[in-house]
Amino acid sequence: MITGAGGTRLAVRTAGDPSRPPIVFVHGWAQSAARWAHQFADAELGRDHHLIAFDLRGHGGSEAPSEGYDDPAVWAGDLAAVLEFAGAPAVVVGWSYGGLVITDYVRERACAGLAGIVLVGAITEIGPGRPGGAIGPAMRGALPDVLAEDPAVAASAVVSLTVGMTAEPVPGAEAQRWVGDMLRVSPRVRRALFSRDVDSAGVLAGITAPTAVLHGDLDRVVDRSAGEYASGKIPGASARWFPGVGHAPFAERVDEFNGVLRALAGGWQKG
Repeated sequence: MITGAGGTRLAVRTAGDPSRPPIVFVHGWAQSAARWAHQFADAELGRDHHLIAFDLRGHGGSEAPSEGYDDPAVWAGDLAAVLEFAGAPAVVVGWSYGGLVITDYVRERACAGLAGIVLVGAITEIGPGRPGGAIGPAMRGALPDVLAEDPAVAASAVVSLTVGMTAEPVPGAEAQRWVGDMLRVSPRVRRALFSRDVDSAGVLAGITAPTAVLHGDLDRVVDRSAGEYASGKIPGASARWFPGVGHAPFAERVDEFNGVLRALAGGWQKG
């Protein structure tokens, strides 16, 4: 556990060699650091890097304060605490809502402590009509039921959304862990993360860290256009589209995704 913004305790998982350059993983809405299990199990990533993943406030094993979910400075403070724990400039990997958390960090603190940014099926904005937050049919179909207090309503929507996350089914036990993590997040927090209206055009244009956008071309949760928007706004950003892949390339194409991440992090963190 480490201390984030406002004294909130954040659960952190680590793997790999602590003496090597860090990679920090930021999960998505209503998920947890456990989503990065396939990366933590990669022997080459663990040999060459210190792998760090944390549960966002209100998620997983982290504390769930009553407020702060709509404040960019709070998200920036949480990520800053994790980067301080990392102890060296880190490559930061943000999936889905995790991309917005990284954008909040840049909004508040520029690119201090960032060796590189990897946006994975990520949003960088949120709110009606925001192109960097465009969602797909699986997410639209799940709303507003995934935010409901009624467990029967919420559980059905969560299962539907989980099935829609991937282009091909993931193993049943893994999918059920995703469902469990989503329902573990209280409806209050699930709703709070959707209560924002954020434009990030200027923030993205000011990013100075090397950046890569990775996105499945069959993503039905975050529309491909959100990735195209980010890659078009961030100076020098590269983009890679995973054919036949949905919202979770790190779980759907593990070897390919890990190879791409190794190459990016190795290039950005030479030595």
